[in-house]
Amino acid sequence: MKFKHLVHWTIIFPLLSAAFYLFGFLNNTLITNVIGAIFLFGSVIAAVHHAEVVAHKVGEPYGTVILAICITILEVGLIISFMLSGGEGSLTYARDTVFAAVMLILNGILGISIFIGSRKYKEQFFISSSATTYLVSLVAILVLTLILPNYTSTEYGPFYSDAQLIFVSLACLTIYGTFLLFQNVRHRNYFVVEKQDKTAEEADPPSNMVTVISLILLVICLAVVIFMAKGLSPVIEGFVLKMGAPNELVGVIIAFVVLLPEGLAAIRAARNNQIQSSINLSLGSALASVGLTIPTVSVVCLVYDIPFVLGLGMKSIILLALSVFIVMLSLSSGKTNHLYGTVLLVNLAAYIFTVVVP
Repeated sequence: MKFKHLVHWTIIFPLLSAAFYLFGFLNNTLITNVIGAIFLFGSVIAAVHHAEVVAHKVGEPYGTVILAICITILEVGLIISFMLSGGEGSLTYARDTVFAAVMLILNGILGISIFIGSRKYKEQFFISSSATTYLVSLVAILVLTLILPNYTSTEYGPFYSDAQLIFVSLACLTIYGTFLLFQNVRHRNYFVVEKQDKTAEEADPPSNMVTVISLILLVICLAVVIFMAKGLSPVIEGFVLKMGAPNELVGVIIAFVVLLPEGLAAIRAARNNQIQSSINLSLGSALASVGLTIPTVSVVCLVYDIPFVLGLGMKSIILLALSVFIVMLSLSSGKTNHLYGTVLLVNLAAYIFTVVVP
């Protein structure tokens, strides 16, 4: 089976990472921090690999939902770890990470997938109704969570009051839950298409035993990633500070680490002429990243009385609006071309540049 050759290292990495953290090897020396970062990154990839094994077993569209939830758990764990570290930017880590995840997905993962797939096949076709469904849900949640807080008056500044935070969290969960019902029950045909590349080799589904083992290892990997991130959070914050970059860059780093494995899976799907799966992975991750992360972080912050900023600045709102608008236009016709991918990648470059050079 396709997954067998990966099982060995995906077991070793999280176990070594757990031992490295539990035995106190993670300290402030350069060598141990570099080793810890390698273990953290390897554990993230291992976690997503095991989620892919489970997802491959259950099939589409359930598989992409499992991957999206896995990514969200990783994201929430990293955000909470950084917020509890109490660094200078702890108030904005949740907002910055969620915003960075959305920008990296819409412009980076989706842009690269469209560009590479279109360069190879000229045009790729997908069900436009699926993209519309994702974007309707995503836009509503983005406005409620990242823009509306700037214009409420109960709390001064880009904050929600406790009551507002509870309402918005419930609204996000309602939209996401309804979307899942739509995707997996009522309109599954919007999200599943036959493989366009008939010659592409497809792996057999893993056995029940392999699936159970991967599920257990997935839980272990998620726990390891969260604890390792908590130990490394001061190091990452110090690195950004030495660069002279804004704290927003910490959010970009967190989002990049979490999204890289799934991004590679989406790009690989586009190269195999499976653009529908690539769009499912990309937009599903963006929707879960906001629709599940914000409510989860809100619950933790309400329980432990941790204040956090949600509202974006005007520069970020403009970049977000531009990205969403371009994605809507690019996915409206049900087919892709390399111009759409190029424009999205330019948007990504503009976002990264304005983070480093605000």
